[in-house]
Amino acid sequence: MTTQHTESSPLVRIRSLLPGLARAEQRVAKVVLDSPSTVARRSITEVAEEAGTSETTVTRFCKAIGVGGYPELRIALAADTARSEVHAERDLGGEIAPDDELASVVGKVTFADARAVEETAAQLDIDVLEKVVTALAGANRVDVYGVGASAFVAADLQQKLHRIGRISFAWSDTHIMLTSAAVLGEGDVAFAISHTGATQDTVEALREARRAGATTVALTNFPTAPISEVADLVLTTAARETTFRSGAMASRIAQLTVIDCLFIGVAQRHLTDSMKALDETRDAVGSHRLETRHDGRRKARETGK
Repeated sequence: MTTQHTESSPLVRIRSLLPGLARAEQRVAKVVLDSPSTVARRSITEVAEEAGTSETTVTRFCKAIGVGGYPELRIALAADTARSEVHAERDLGGEIAPDDELASVVGKVTFADARAVEETAAQLDIDVLEKVVTALAGANRVDVYGVGASAFVAADLQQKLHRIGRISFAWSDTHIMLTSAAVLGEGDVAFAISHTGATQDTVEALREARRAGATTVALTNFPTAPISEVADLVLTTAARETTFRSGAMASRIAQLTVIDCLFIGVAQRHLTDSMKALDETRDAVGSHRLETRHDGRRKARETGK
């Protein structure tokens, strides 16, 4: 598996790494996430006491999230707090309340989606992204796996690759995923999408593809999730849970952003062929579009009189 920490917000990294932390370290994480600005001003002893653990555990927690030590964590949290204050006017209140007006819901959903995209971009490992683009651009075929909401994202990647002439398939049925994985081999790519990284069907399909000799890629919100154990390359999103929107819902927008980056990267590698394929596929469906006027309304149908 290839993934590494980047210079992203420490809070983004903590959220993504949370499920893989030891229980005592998770208590430290909760203290930090609940009040990062307060932790930035506290001593390691005070944080350890609030988390009901030891200073050694706090130090281990810092190492686990890619920070050199507690002093470095305090500095990073202070910087993060300052950035948050700069964007404070954009924060529309975070959680959606049951009695929120629809206009407020629209604002909060829009803000949450924009934040998920921004935080994903900030923590995205460009080196790993480059390796995934290289793998996709040079693949004999690409099989994309995803179930539930991830199936729609998988279909988007497959359709985009197909439009530029790359041989690609998207599967969401468990048995078909496994049988497709079994016939892959060296030079092929299996790309699995799972917000939690713990969807058994998707993990098993990627494991089978790896056993068959394919290059395996995972797109998940949690870099230490089970799917990372069977992936050669791991790309991560950054999405937060809210009252009415699960992390999986919020991550869909971030996942599609990563997919768009991959699509453009692959298209650039085969620019002439990609542009030709886009033109040809556009022409192929052109006759199925209704003619419209400049104002967007349908043109009157010709009667032949």
